[in-house]
Amino acid sequence: LPQWEIDSNYVYDMLVAHEVGHALFTPLRDWRKEEKYKDVPMDYINVVEDARIEKLMKHKFAGLNRDFYKGYEELHSRDFFEVNEEDIDDLKLIDRINLYFKIGAYLCIDFNDEENQIITEITQAETFDQVLDISKKLYALSQQQKQEVEALELQQLAELKQGMESEDGTPATPVTL
Repeated sequence: LPQWEIDSNYVYDMLVAHEVGHALFTPLRDWRKEEKYKDVPMDYINVVEDARIEKLMKHKFAGLNRDFYKGYEELHSRDFFEVNEEDIDDLKLIDRINLYFKIGAYLCIDFNDEENQIITEITQAETFDQVLDISKKLYALSQQQKQEVEALELQQLAELKQGMESEDGTPATPVTL
């Protein structure tokens, strides 16, 4: 268990259930040595696997539903995830997905159609192999989105630079106030 000051039975039970979920459902497998998954960051697999094992624990031990709900409610009320001052839509996709599965009941998190498809796949994941495949797909989508943002920023920079040149091609004189 994390070495935190835990003053809540709900948070304690949730954390214990989470770790038991890993013990019961996460295989002892070094997927990093598998060619197919070696480039997928651990954080991506951990986020998807956390969603899967928590779902499986709540199915196996129905009473845990309340503990997870109340535990995450308490963590969110203490701003454990440090999102109170954040625009959730500006966070990386992996972070928004992590928040969705942990405290999504308390936040409005928007996803586009492609992202919602991955959310659905995570929700339906039953096996660790599915977790690995979804994580790989999620990482590829995240990389694609990052490249699109970088391309847009380069385009905006080029347009700004072009706008600063006069019609005859000489640099425009900066305006000072």
